[in-house]
Amino acid sequence: MKLSRQQFLDSPNKVITLLGMSGVGKTSLSSQLPQNQWYHYSGDYRIGTKYLEEPILDNIKCHAMEQPFLRDLILSDSIYIRSNISVHHLKPISTFLGKIGNPQLDGLSLDEFKRRQRLHREAEVNAMTDVREFIRKGREIYEYPHFVNDAGGSVCELGDEEIWDALAEQSIVLYLKPDAALEKLMIKRAVADPKPMYYNEMFLDEQIDAFLRLNDLESTLQMNPDEFVQWVFPRLIEYRRPLYERIAEKHGYTIDACRVMSLNSEQDVLDLIAEVL
Repeated sequence: MKLSRQQFLDSPNKVITLLGMSGVGKTSLSSQLPQNQWYHYSGDYRIGTKYLEEPILDNIKCHAMEQPFLRDLILSDSIYIRSNISVHHLKPISTFLGKIGNPQLDGLSLDEFKRRQRLHREAEVNAMTDVREFIRKGREIYEYPHFVNDAGGSVCELGDEEIWDALAEQSIVLYLKPDAALEKLMIKRAVADPKPMYYNEMFLDEQIDAFLRLNDLESTLQMNPDEFVQWVFPRLIEYRRPLYERIAEKHGYTIDACRVMSLNSEQDVLDLIAEVL
């Protein structure tokens, strides 16, 4: 959506889509938007509660079945298992995605890891396709005048122009671009606490081959899952940066992510957006 500065400020129904790697400040920015005025749509939340709900529960049940005590209760329908996903607590999604590597270190085989990755990609496509309907719901059912779409960090890898055309038609697309210092901080966090992530399959294959050669390994089953995530994360930032930039150049606008930390109110957010417009 292309609007002038004044058109955006005067609009009674503002709609924005936030792009960027996890940890770049999307949630910090959206937290400055009053929850009684802005419908907050989380792509990750939609993925976990709608499109991956069953696979996530199946994964939890498989682990529970390994415990004889829980196995008996599950098979006798004596307990009910559900995941408790919220916008701020998405761990069931990451535990489903898992990490590739040695099964003795809780790693997944290459085939199983890729199966879950493909399910996540399909779910993310569906979640972004749903944005249009949730904009309608937010206004007509819940009476929110404004809408913010907090897209997942991997949304830049969807490679579906129809989705981006639709998002750009429905919203102002804003890429939160980190500087070198913030990227280093993001890498430091990833090394300290390596989390499961989605990877484009071609990128994943290239990085696995490089990691195996570097460490003189013959199979992904020999890989340390955490070490691979720590090693690949800086390369993932390098890979995704031009993808985000191309999306912003064609469909939206770029915001210096470092400026997000200085935002203290809704007006601060609106002024920053108006500035880039």
